[in-house]
Amino acid sequence: MADISKQGRDSRIRRHIRIRKKVVGTPDRPRLCVYRSLKHIYAQIIDDSSRKTLVSAGKLPRTEKGKLSQSKLVGARIAELALARGITQVVFDRGGYQYHGRVKALAEAARAAGLKF
Repeated sequence: MADISKQGRDSRIRRHIRIRKKVVGTPDRPRLCVYRSLKHIYAQIIDDSSRKTLVSAGKLPRTEKGKLSQSKLVGARIAELALARGITQVVFDRGGYQYHGRVKALAEAARAAGLKF
């Protein structure tokens, strides 16, 4: 059983490396990077040219049940923090995960809160 999860993780990392060759954050359009674990979801806005994390948000204290609703809250929070820093456009980096479920919920919540990508 451990071999299957390790194989899945390795596949995701290979996909992520392949995606990162194309998706690069600039000072004008930084990269919105998503990391998803079994229990939590995290998002960072990164300027790759200066190698700095500009804004980050993670799973907030439990206010709603369910991972999907938590992802929506994280997406809204990262967009709120980004807009406060003057960041309006980003490049979306799904981190090798499928654009489905929690990753999609985070992205749509960030778009709804005013972030463009």
